[in-house]
Formats: sequence, structure tokens, C-alpha cells
Amino acid sequence: MSGATVIPTLRYRDAATAIRFLRDAFGFRELLVVPGAEGTVAHAELTHGTGMVMVSSTTDGGDGRMPFAGGPAWLYVIVDDVQAHHDRAMANGAEIVYPPKKEEYGGSSYTAADSEGNQWTFGSYRPEGW
Repeated sequence: MSGATVIPTLRYRDAATAIRFLRDAFGFRELLVVPGAEGTVAHAELTHGTGMVMVSSTTDGGDGRMPFAGGPAWLYVIVDDVQAHHDRAMANGAEIVYPPKKEEYGGSSYTAADSEGNQWTFGSYRPEGW
């Protein structure tokens, strides 16, 4: 791990299902999953290349964690082979929001929705210096 300094954190109504989806459809790797009460996820860390997202179940604060209902987010993830990644996502039931396309600023990308509607764009474009 390269030491990412920005780590998006997502809350899901069904975090366990979301983690399986992110793993199977998008290729994330489970680094750490801490179970919560009644089948919830208190905290999880998922990696993709040198990036990471943290995932947990939504909460009303009754479990001592900061209340947060979650909500839609849009994330960008760099991949080497956009078409192969797209094909994997489709084979695992991802809803494709925008099919693979060449970008005018370079590279190519596609966008898919996860199990609770967050938008994930996977692309080959790398900002200079990254």
C-alpha cells in the first residue's frame, strides 16, 4: 500500500451485501471487516490497487457511532483494462450507467452503480504525476 492520504468512507443499509458486490463485481479486496451487532458491519477496509475505501453499516447513532444515513456518492477508480473491468462488473450483476467510451481528455472509462446506487467510474485516465 502506498499510503493514500484520502480514503472515501461509504455507509450502506446492507454493508455485508455491498462488500460482497464491491469484491465480486469491481475487484476490491477485503483487508479488514469488523462485524457489528445483528449482522451489521461496524467497519471495513477494502483496497483496490493502492487505493482504499472504508465501508460500514448506516446507523442512527444508537450503537455509539456517529449517526449517518449514507447517501449517493460518485467515485473514480483507475484500472489498467477498462473493457475487462466492465465485463467483470457486468458478469457480476452491476448496473452499467454509462458504457465504456474514449474520453476527450485521454483514456477511457465506464460508470456502474453499486448495490445501493453509488456511482463508480472506472477509467484508465491518470492525472499527471499519479
